[in-house]
Amino acid sequence: MHKFKWRFWSRASQGPGSAEQSNKRNESTIKPPETVGVCEACGFHFHYRLIHNGFNDSAYAYCESCGRTVVLDGWSEAARRVRFRIHQQIEEAIEPLLKTCPCGGRFSHSASPRCPSCNQELSAEQATDYIERNALGTAGGWRWQRSWDGVYCIAIEGRALSNWWDESKLEPPHA
Repeated sequence: MHKFKWRFWSRASQGPGSAEQSNKRNESTIKPPETVGVCEACGFHFHYRLIHNGFNDSAYAYCESCGRTVVLDGWSEAARRVRFRIHQQIEEAIEPLLKTCPCGGRFSHSASPRCPSCNQELSAEQATDYIERNALGTAGGWRWQRSWDGVYCIAIEGRALSNWWDESKLEPPHA
């Protein structure tokens, strides 16, 4: 039987302070870039997340009052009872099937995201600057769709809901 001599490596053995330096180096390569946008009306800086509805097999809408995002999963149980197109903003016929937004507003196929500070509609054209600056794919040729009604939607400051269906307005599930 052969005996192995195990030697354990640790960052502490690299010298004083090198563990911290090494961790800082790794963090910068692992963390995604900050996704911060700026309201063109008031200058407020906010965090956002782009959602690719093509990858998610989903559809989306924004609240007319507060700009909150609702994402509807095309594979959900409710989706089997409702006919709607995925990979895009919802159609007008879907609006009445959604619950009211927590702010009291309604989700609409024609609404846009809004600034969480001043509540002004955000310009998709002006958002191009920060969206493309923050997107990793821009270096490889990816470009922002420059509209709020394409395959991408945006969730501002985590204000997003999933499958916000009003069950009382849907057909009952098939047995």
